[in-house]
Amino acid sequence: MTRVLVVEDEQHLAEGLRFNLEAEGYEVQVADSGEAALGVLLAGAQRFDVVILDIMLPGVDGFHVMSEMRLGGQFIPTLMLTARGRPDDVLRGFAAGADDYLTKPFDLSILIARIHGLLRRRDWLLSSTNRGSGPTDERDTFTFDGKTVSFDTLELRVGDRVFPLTLMEANLLRYLIRYEGKPVSRKSMLEEVWALHEDTDTRPIDNFIVRLRRYIEDDPKRPRHLLTVRGIGYRFIAAPGLD
Repeated sequence: MTRVLVVEDEQHLAEGLRFNLEAEGYEVQVADSGEAALGVLLAGAQRFDVVILDIMLPGVDGFHVMSEMRLGGQFIPTLMLTARGRPDDVLRGFAAGADDYLTKPFDLSILIARIHGLLRRRDWLLSSTNRGSGPTDERDTFTFDGKTVSFDTLELRVGDRVFPLTLMEANLLRYLIRYEGKPVSRKSMLEEVWALHEDTDTRPIDNFIVRLRRYIEDDPKRPRHLLTVRGIGYRFIAAPGLD
């Protein structure tokens, strides 16, 4: 049975989610604070298939919970709930490692559809991983300068090191690779990668780039692959010196 952790401090909403998700056939556990959620998730004693995580929690907020989950090696598909839905909040959630977001108030059918989508994607990733690496393997990968990014398993391999990527880190890198050698504006990244069309602060994009540079650059302060294009955005170069 699919197990869902609902992290929500508003009791009526948490119990409503529990009731409706159990009616859908899910097993549901509720945590009413960020601290309680981390206690359950990082202990590792219980396995969850999906986490529904509210941002506005007392004490430790959802952004912190999300970051600690990923740092603790918990890559459970996570849907973040936000009361405001501001683009910068959405980007901050993705930067912390969220897989999807939903703005309050929401339609229950939309929430259920989002959960189904996260579960389908998880199952697809697991089946991709189990195919192995033989000659018939058709993994979605890109190799450059001794580095290999696997978009299906969300991993970046650099020598003998493996860096797990969040979904949005992988999507941003894929987008830059698609336009290799060409300047890509921050506005186009917002629209094409995050589907955000509102005017918003683009600094979260810069934070994503900083993190990706730590993974793929020999010297992140002197990048050779992810170059800044002043006044526009960024440019990806697979083979520096050959472009």
